Amino acid sequence: MYGNHAIGEAAIRAGCQCYFGYPITPQNELTEYMATHLGRRKGCCFIQAESETAAISMVYGASLAGARVMTSSSSPGMSLKQEGISYLAGNELPAVIVDVCRGGPALGSIVAGQSDYFQATRGGGHGDYRTIVLAPSSVQELADLTHLAFDLADKYLSPVVVLADGMLGQMMEPLEFKHEAPEVLPVRDNALRGARGRPSRIVRTCNSNTNEIEELNWSLYRRYQLIKKEETSYETFLTDDAELVVVAFGIAARIAKGAIKTARTEGLKVGMLRPVTLWPFPSAKLAELSNKVKNFLVVELNMGQMLEDVQLALGDKAEVSFYGRPGGVIPTPSEVARVIARLYYQKGLK
Repeated sequence: MYGNHAIGEAAIRAGCQCYFGYPITPQNELTEYMATHLGRRKGCCFIQAESETAAISMVYGASLAGARVMTSSSSPGMSLKQEGISYLAGNELPAVIVDVCRGGPALGSIVAGQSDYFQATRGGGHGDYRTIVLAPSSVQELADLTHLAFDLADKYLSPVVVLADGMLGQMMEPLEFKHEAPEVLPVRDNALRGARGRPSRIVRTCNSNTNEIEELNWSLYRRYQLIKKEETSYETFLTDDAELVVVAFGIAARIAKGAIKTARTEGLKVGMLRPVTLWPFPSAKLAELSNKVKNFLVVELNMGQMLEDVQLALGDKAEVSFYGRPGGVIPTPSEVARVIARLYYQKGLK
């Protein structure tokens, strides 16, 4: 199944009731899939909005009404959604937002990139908020993490970003759908579905009471600390005896894993840590690895964005090198293997 189609099918099986989007390459197949399959399901809603801004506003309204809702876009389209994502976070509303990232900046290229890391992991809109960010590296994970995103959004009443890329969205791989849509979706306590038999609720985005706004920020902060404790996820690969650890996410991690296998055949003790959650970032695991590994290589399809989080996690406990290909250029495993070998020998590890 194509990656973009896998996201759509996983969303439907997760109980997605509403999808609002706007065409943009390289995620158009996802919008097409939702139009074809979600739009025909009883009680579900598909709308191709007139803009990305309109789409995220529709997401906001549907989530207010208690629906499981999703939108998707690609890099410049995500920029247009940021105000709406901040509104979702500030009003504690769940939603799933898929970014099939392209190379940037500006309109950039329409092929794969990882240049949206800062935007996704820093809460790209205004205000003190964060979003959980999931980074799949295969078509199987596109499906699995999309399903997880809906559950996490409802659990923490927060928007969740699935940060994919153009290569993952366009590639085709076998996969297994492990979940079916729940027969009955839970009704959220904060959903606006009429006030019969109870006091009415009011949801507003502007509040002049500074004490209430401060308490909201502290409440969100405490929730984010809980997310860090409970939801941080990562994969390790051959790190037990590693002298050099590669840190990569998404499609770059797939490429790096092939390079590491080549390096191992040449006797180089190389491993990898792959963050599955980009936020919360697995800083503690990196710090733990630095107790025995003193050399790390960050590989990304950008100019070094996750690099900053790796440097913050390691401090002065290890040396951090970087290799990036920005703008949509995809390195081969053999190219990354040469970078690994050169760094390995430069550091005197062999």
